[in-house]
Amino acid sequence: MNILLVYPEFLDALWSFKHALKFINKRANTPPLCLLTVAAMLPVEWTKRLVDLNVMKLTEEDLFWADYVFISAMAVQRKSVQQTLKRCKEAGVKVVAGGPLFINEYEQFEGVDHFVLNEAELTLPYFLDDLGRGCAKRIYKTSEFADIKKTPIPLWELTDLRHYASMSIQFSRGCPFHCEFCNVTTLFGNRPRIKTIEQILAELNSLYNIGWRGSVFFVDDNLIGNKRYIKTELLPALIEWKKNKIGTTFYTEASINLADDEELMQLMVKAGFDMVFIGIETPDEKSLDECGKKQNKNRDLLKDVKRIQQAGLQVQGGFIIGFDNDTPSIFKRQIDFIQKSGIVMANVAILQAPTGSKLHERLKREGRLLGQMGFQVVDSVTNFIPNMDLDTLQEGYKEIMRYIYSPRHYYHRIKTLFLEYKPLKIDIPKSIKNTLSLLRSIYYLGIIGKERFHYWKLLLWTSIHRPELIPLAIRLSIYGHHYRKIVEMNLH
Repeated sequence: MNILLVYPEFLDALWSFKHALKFINKRANTPPLCLLTVAAMLPVEWTKRLVDLNVMKLTEEDLFWADYVFISAMAVQRKSVQQTLKRCKEAGVKVVAGGPLFINEYEQFEGVDHFVLNEAELTLPYFLDDLGRGCAKRIYKTSEFADIKKTPIPLWELTDLRHYASMSIQFSRGCPFHCEFCNVTTLFGNRPRIKTIEQILAELNSLYNIGWRGSVFFVDDNLIGNKRYIKTELLPALIEWKKNKIGTTFYTEASINLADDEELMQLMVKAGFDMVFIGIETPDEKSLDECGKKQNKNRDLLKDVKRIQQAGLQVQGGFIIGFDNDTPSIFKRQIDFIQKSGIVMANVAILQAPTGSKLHERLKREGRLLGQMGFQVVDSVTNFIPNMDLDTLQEGYKEIMRYIYSPRHYYHRIKTLFLEYKPLKIDIPKSIKNTLSLLRSIYYLGIIGKERFHYWKLLLWTSIHRPELIPLAIRLSIYGHHYRKIVEMNLH
């Protein structure tokens, strides 16, 4: 049996970093962990081939070779999914689909022959058994949650690591919080399920043994969902693992209460974590209360961010406008918070209601839904009727994005971060990739770029005050180039 695993293309969006990846000759940020894990669950005797549409094209030869196409996707990949399904139908190849996009919307995809929904550890075996007997059904789904201690190591050998800027692994599924706008707990539950330390080390070793010497993303929606286990088991094991491993760093997602635990932050830094994504969402207490973001309430969020930075972790932040309690004053408040926080990479979006979230259900009851979540290159769309005038909301969004990603204000945030950021001293080996990014940044940002004055000003300041952070200054400058490219191209 020939199995073609196809991963649909992402939009050229804020979080894609496509314009930054060109500086280091990479095509995508991370490989499709979902499909690589599914591939490891398929019969060993089957032949597998991966086509990640973010790094390569799907050819007619690929489709002719395949007995089945396996596809997994999120909502943001919907357009590419439709295009892929059309090509599969024209080629006469059967399609097996799974992943978040299809769980709640499978009825809308007529071009799929079999849906293997929810967690593949539970539903894929039933599909494979039925397929072997020649009686495979169209839909396989479950309301149960899998024991991920049985999840296999992804088949990294299906990928060409040279195309990617980082790798990814998963330690846990589920989140102890239940924010109204999020469907993570619907998909994966409220109680974090974890892998064993042996599993994680085996996955890391598998990457290291095939030559990976770079960043690894822990894709958990909230890595610190089980703080006790993280502190007593995972992080000590990672610290020990890294003693003889050079060049590997980690980043992840966590909730803001990370700032409450100095010991936890120090352990993360010692283990090699240098960045964490945190859903700040909004500085408005009423809007936090509205969306059930209880972990962010009654806190000094600005001090929390700086505490995390001072511990040695960069903070990448998620921000939302368009809550029912938001007024036009929220635009300036978001700008002020982002600038003062030193959150260099601030992902701002207008609120949307994903299928399966409590917000989606509430808006449906209120008759305010407008359809599926929409996605553009920058997230200035919404799928419900907001309380604020839509034109005002969208113009306010554009105002925020133009302001925070203008060269002057972006580079100012890097300096604000550097005044707080205190990482452990880590010896970063010199590489062709680092030299290439430096030379290209000098040319594209320091010579022909509109931001060249701010670029050289930052490098001069950094060389005087924080010379150890010059590589980071160059990297963040390159990220800024990507963000400005997206904003300038799409927010006229």
